[in-house]
Amino acid sequence: MTTVHNLGFPRIGAKRELKFALESYWKGESSRDALKGLGAELRKRHWDNQAGLDLVPVGDFAFYDQVLDMSFTLGNLPERVSGFQGDQLDNYFRVARGRSAQSAAEHRSCCGGVAAGEMTKWFDTNYHYIVPEFTAATEFKLDASRLLEQLAEARKQGVKAKPVIVGPVTYLALGKAKDDSNKLALLPALLVAYAQLLNALAAQGVEWVQVDEPILVTELHADWQHAFNLAYHELKACPVKLLVATYFGQLQENLYLAANLPVAGLHIDAINGDDDIRPVLNLLSGHKVLSLGVINGRNIWKTDLTAVLEWLEPLAERLGDKLWIAPSCSLLHVPVDLDSEQKLDAEITSWLAYAVQKLDELQVLAQALRAGRDSVKEALAANQAALAARRSSPRVNNPAVQQAIAEIDAGLGARKSSYPTRAAEQAALLKLPAYPTTTIGSFPQTAEIRHARSQFKAGTLNEADYKAAMQAEIARSVHEQEALGLDVLVHGEAERNDMVEYFGEQLDGYAFSQFGWVQSYGSRCVKPPILFGDISRPRAMTVEWISYAQSLTSKPMKGMLTGPVTILNWSFVRDDQPRSVSCKQLALAIRAEVLDLEKAGVSVIQIDEAALREGLPLRKAQWKKYLDWAVESFRITANGVDDRTQIHTHMCYSEFNDIIASIADMDADVITIETSRSDMELLDAFDNFNYPNQIGPGVYDIHSPNIPTQEHIEQLMKKAAERIPASRLWVNPDCGLKTRQWAEVLPALTNMVAAAKALRQAA
Repeated sequence: MTTVHNLGFPRIGAKRELKFALESYWKGESSRDALKGLGAELRKRHWDNQAGLDLVPVGDFAFYDQVLDMSFTLGNLPERVSGFQGDQLDNYFRVARGRSAQSAAEHRSCCGGVAAGEMTKWFDTNYHYIVPEFTAATEFKLDASRLLEQLAEARKQGVKAKPVIVGPVTYLALGKAKDDSNKLALLPALLVAYAQLLNALAAQGVEWVQVDEPILVTELHADWQHAFNLAYHELKACPVKLLVATYFGQLQENLYLAANLPVAGLHIDAINGDDDIRPVLNLLSGHKVLSLGVINGRNIWKTDLTAVLEWLEPLAERLGDKLWIAPSCSLLHVPVDLDSEQKLDAEITSWLAYAVQKLDELQVLAQALRAGRDSVKEALAANQAALAARRSSPRVNNPAVQQAIAEIDAGLGARKSSYPTRAAEQAALLKLPAYPTTTIGSFPQTAEIRHARSQFKAGTLNEADYKAAMQAEIARSVHEQEALGLDVLVHGEAERNDMVEYFGEQLDGYAFSQFGWVQSYGSRCVKPPILFGDISRPRAMTVEWISYAQSLTSKPMKGMLTGPVTILNWSFVRDDQPRSVSCKQLALAIRAEVLDLEKAGVSVIQIDEAALREGLPLRKAQWKKYLDWAVESFRITANGVDDRTQIHTHMCYSEFNDIIASIADMDADVITIETSRSDMELLDAFDNFNYPNQIGPGVYDIHSPNIPTQEHIEQLMKKAAERIPASRLWVNPDCGLKTRQWAEVLPALTNMVAAAKALRQAA
């Protein structure tokens, strides 16, 4: 009989309960016990959602991030968080965000600020993890309490538990050496801790443990391939069965390695790595389990169940009880339950599946394999009807948009003049000082802003009053920036619920959910818009707001837009045409907005491409194809303007040293990037690459409540000036300020402006 299991479940709750509990705790408004109680409640509920599975993941729940959880399980804590009062949860949040809680008296003595751990993207997803830190002196000391406590909870609930852990080689590979040491030298000591963990689980009667090793779908140096053999030959003595889980891509040259590891089973992503399936059948020994991810764990479209059965049934007949089926990866990357949606268009809803529905699809497949298709014929018929309705819907295809895509030529993505010519004209127009200061775009989304938006959507606040409320917030942002002495201002984005959703709501071809939330990091959740059809822009989207803001000041006001690649990568994208085509449709739509802003007199326009690197294929051999169309899409968006119009772009939390040439090819006049958490390490790219345009290395870590000092900012900028001529440097935060509070933002920006003035005087 085919075994049905899951690799992981969304942890935020169907209505973002975890987000609100975390933020309440961090503000000192609720207790540690209340937070832990909410965590237990969510775990119980989510195990109930998975009750029909043969094996259910345990340990996939985290209060911030599963990689950070693994660091604490292994006792791998940065030295800077030692010596504080408080319990382990306090230190956990210090590493995650720089401090645990604030404002409550019982926390004041134990929760001082420290530098938060570096954060970056989890492979090619929009999920972020806290990067493990290593030195030559790193020691590991197992603390299995978190996992064992969750296992006990699951057992009490009658859950057929399969503990989930990040694998040792992936954990090492994702971490960063903070000195000149070789991370692989730590592997023997790390394996001792892993063996202790597996033995502790075995002592609790655990049979199967899921060990996530997604690094296997990337190009591995021979040393890292050898590390896999070393690790799993060392761990094979542990009295549990190991399922090595790979996902997000193909194993390719690592297929033989993965298939021959001394483990009891191997999971392959059959959505993104389907070419691996046939070869692995010939490599995997008969006693091993082959788990196939047959349901897409990263998108929300219904699965073509009949098409899956066509190729899955012969495998089930061949493998028998050695075949397991699951989603392709953890369902962390999709919303919880489609049944929560009450306002989403009924036709589009019929095309979708969230986490709970994906597990239902999995059960239909399992039943068909066990008892034949006739046993689920009604479910298969309904599935086929929904797919056919989507294919034939006139809302999906727009001939005018398709014609515009066909007419794109190379000239559409070229600026009129080279950068030196443009830079001279922009300098004459803008008259900015050395080390010009700006912010990335958003200012705090206060309770008043959210309340007004909620009232407007509910119909209890009319459009005129809503507009007046947003204009008042914009005026506040402009006033505060002028008082701070910033050089290039922003309008603060009070009217925007999200940098992608805001634009998607105004573009044809998009739909919007009510509860389609997914976790980006910690308590930060996003609700990706649903790109279901051809994209077009019916009307201007930002011009009125930006023009109003510009009318309040004589200083340059940036027009703020989200770029086509980021809108694409942060959406649930249609799966019936190449992503490159959808991206170019978005590029034409945003280009029209850029040109309308320029016509309105906006001389600085920022087009954020925060997710450009996120979309990179996991294998470098495939990068060029992606970067070609991604960079072309940005250039189509940005390059129709006059030479005097200064184009900015922004990228955050992405290691992009290895794609710096493509970033330069975007030809933005100014690029702003995250460098504060990495202590300017991201600027290493400029040691060997002469970046031609201007750059703003972020000096204020906005994902932490800590306020940077003037001295710290000056130090960071001096490091930047060692690599980039000071005449081409800007001073700015590393990301938007939406999630921060004014009480944090104002002193931080005060210090930033003071640092810029000091740098000018010292020049």
